[in-house]
Amino acid sequence: MLELPASTAFNKRIPKQKFYDNLSVTPELKRVFIEQISAIYWRNKIATSTLNVGAGERVTELEVFEIRLTKPELDTRVLQLIDKEIPYHILFLLEHNGQYQAWVGYKEPSLVKQGIFKVNTYYSTDWVEQDKLYLRLEGLTIDAVYDGFVRQIAGERLTSQNGAATSLKDAVERDTQRQQLIKQISALEKKVNNEKQFNRRVELNAELKRLKAELEVL
Repeated sequence: MLELPASTAFNKRIPKQKFYDNLSVTPELKRVFIEQISAIYWRNKIATSTLNVGAGERVTELEVFEIRLTKPELDTRVLQLIDKEIPYHILFLLEHNGQYQAWVGYKEPSLVKQGIFKVNTYYSTDWVEQDKLYLRLEGLTIDAVYDGFVRQIAGERLTSQNGAATSLKDAVERDTQRQQLIKQISALEKKVNNEKQFNRRVELNAELKRLKAELEVL
C-alpha cells in the first residue's frame, strides 16, 4: 500500500475525544466523530529527521493518519477540522472492512493567522483492497514528496491537457475552475431541459455553448 521506511513509523493511537472535546466542535460534528469513526492512528511522520530528503519551503512535515471507519463514508468536515488544527500536511488513509481510500487536501497557510492552514480542495482514490492502493514515495524534498502524493491521488484531475509541466498550485487552481464550470454546465443543462419558451432556450443554449468552450480550454 504505502511502503515507507521504518524510520518514519510513529504508530500512535490518537483518542478521537481529543478532537471533539478539546476543539470548537458543533454537536453535529461531535456525533460524526462518535458514529463514523472507530479509531484514529498516527502511522508515519515524514520529515528530514526521519527520511533522507531535503527540507521543503512549503511543507515542513508530512503526517500519515489512518482513520478506521464504522461505515464506508466519512463527512469531509472531519478531515477539514483535523487539517485546520494540525500545523502540518496530512495524508489520510481511510479504512473499512479491509478496504482503503487515500485522501489528501491541497493545504496552504492562512493569510490571516500564522500557524493555521486552509484546505479548499480534497482529492481521493476509490475504495480498494490494501494491496491495490499504490502510492509511491517520490522526490528529493518534503515539498516534492507531498506534491507527488497529491498528484498520484488526484490522477487525471491534475493532468494538463497539453502535457505541459505546471506547479501543483497552478494545477489545483485549474482543476478548481474546471469543477466549478462542470457544476455550472450541469445546472444550466437542467434549466434548458425545463425551459418552455423558445427564445429563452436559445439564450440558455448559447450560454451553455460558451461554458463548454471554456471547459475545453481548461
